[in-house]
Amino acid sequence: AIAVERLLKLEVPARAQWLRAISCELCRIASHLVSVGTMTMDIGAFTPMVHGLRERETINDLIEELCGARLTYNYHRIGGVAFDMPEGWRDRVLKFLDHFDPFLVEFDRLISFNQVYVKRLANVATIPAELAIDYGLVGPNLRGSGVDWDLRRDMPYGAYPSFKFAIPVGRGWYGTPGDSYDRYYVRCLEMAESSKIVRQALESMPEGEITAKVPRNIKPEAGEALGRVESARGELAYYVVSDGTNKAYRVRARTGSFTAMGIIEDISRGLMMADLVALISSFDVVAPEIDR
Repeated sequence: AIAVERLLKLEVPARAQWLRAISCELCRIASHLVSVGTMTMDIGAFTPMVHGLRERETINDLIEELCGARLTYNYHRIGGVAFDMPEGWRDRVLKFLDHFDPFLVEFDRLISFNQVYVKRLANVATIPAELAIDYGLVGPNLRGSGVDWDLRRDMPYGAYPSFKFAIPVGRGWYGTPGDSYDRYYVRCLEMAESSKIVRQALESMPEGEITAKVPRNIKPEAGEALGRVESARGELAYYVVSDGTNKAYRVRARTGSFTAMGIIEDISRGLMMADLVALISSFDVVAPEIDR
């Protein structure tokens, strides 16, 4: 949407930008819950996955109230968003966050600081910052190596310049900076920051329209544009080329899962099979996102 909006020189209403941020951060929490849950299950602990799915189910319910879909949201539109907040939705989201913030502390006690889990991940498949940059890692996989980079802050878009939030980076909590534990725990900390962003967005929600005036038959002038956002798995970029017709001449997508797959072969050499499982789990690779 951002790429096409740039081609059309559209100004998206502020309320739509705030709603985009809320939906994106709720999506980030839901995604990270699956990421850390499946990682613990891959390592051998089943219970944390069930706890994560329970919290994610509430987010799915909230997103369903917002746009009618639970998993593939289809909420953002060229020019804004599809629907405004339903009545009472703001309070229900805040109630969930009041419950969710203490849950993160409970989750850390349950698994993040578990000695067996820590020993399975600390100092395993360490990726130094320079190597992470060379391989084009993005998102939590890049920040897990200690690289302080996040598009929401460093190349700000939408409503994000209006919010205050921290960027967690790996620092070798129990081992070497850039190890499998750092990649895991960065995601745990990011969920807390996403909760802060959603709270700020709900408390400062501007009034107004939720979409700009967009022609029914979209025909941008010939040109090209790049839209980049910080998705749950890092930079998600769409490159769109227009030839002046109502069909894009070219569209290219670049995802976090694609870049993560490129480093696995080199890092995995010499690892025990059990450690290879930890490495791949720590990347949060989603198969359909590898090649769009």
